[in-house]
Amino acid sequence: MLASDEDILRKAQEWKEAGRGVALATVVETWGSAPRPVGSHLVIDGEGNFLGSVSGGCVEGDVIAEALDVIGDGGRRMLEFGVADETAWRVGLSCGGRIKVYVESVDANRADLLAAFNGERAARRPCVLVTDIASGEQRLVRATDLAADPMADILGERLRLGKSGMAAWGGKAFFLAAQTPATRLVAIGAVHIAQALAPIASLVGFDMVVVDPRTAFATPERFPDARLIAEWPEAALPLLQLDRYTAMALLTHDPRIDDQGLIRALRADCFYIGALGSSKTHAKRLDRMRAEGFGERELGRIHAPIGLDIGAVSPAEIAVAILGEIVAALRRKSLRAETEKAA
Repeated sequence: MLASDEDILRKAQEWKEAGRGVALATVVETWGSAPRPVGSHLVIDGEGNFLGSVSGGCVEGDVIAEALDVIGDGGRRMLEFGVADETAWRVGLSCGGRIKVYVESVDANRADLLAAFNGERAARRPCVLVTDIASGEQRLVRATDLAADPMADILGERLRLGKSGMAAWGGKAFFLAAQTPATRLVAIGAVHIAQALAPIASLVGFDMVVVDPRTAFATPERFPDARLIAEWPEAALPLLQLDRYTAMALLTHDPRIDDQGLIRALRADCFYIGALGSSKTHAKRLDRMRAEGFGERELGRIHAPIGLDIGAVSPAEIAVAILGEIVAALRRKSLRAETEKAA
């Protein structure tokens, strides 16, 4: 499995803390069918050990050679490569492209910023690492400090999109490494639908957590692809720190369990909230939520019955419908059928 950015940046920090010389290579711009997206990393130590990829194997050898020089002189450099059509075919592309790779030595100051960046990532706090390409100067801007930053509008847009990239400001070129929390799916109920949902959620890169106080259901054997918490939601969810990067699926049909999760999901502004149940069941659910003080606008955010209307019957089909609806909510994209109906 390809190492994630989180793995690569953590490894860079570990190698530096172990006293190794370290360089970090980052894809900062791409054109055409570039093999790896902007923000992809390759970390290299002074012995030539490396983790990650900037091109899927096309130019790694050249980048590693340049990185070793950077480690030796403590500097930085911008590299540009063209991925020829013949090479592109070998790595599974239909045509070539070009990439720019920024290689920098991880010195003491950058090591501190890298550790802080990794810490924000682990705590699920959005932030942007801003690098002045010409001078190499860097600073970490946390989402809580965004309003006071002179580049607030640009940084805020990067965090909203969750995408790293180049930006021009004040006559200078900057690379903005945007860090937003990994999308997380919390399923309330260790039921058959949740079992089917866990592996496909993992495939699309979601961190899945299953919460259910019923220990007969909440077993590691039934959920090898998810984090499992065999507690009541009122005890489990405060530890998870629900946020707007979290989706919640309420799957038990039991108000004693589901309602606890629903209340906390609404208060945390989770980007998606879905609940199993018929229209009659949902009407009663809404009445209970009104009694908790929620207004109609908040209640209108609940997707019920949960999942896309694709005629799903089996637990696996329902899981596919749920994940499809979550992805649509995450990408904020209207479904074609809904768009056509509105027209």
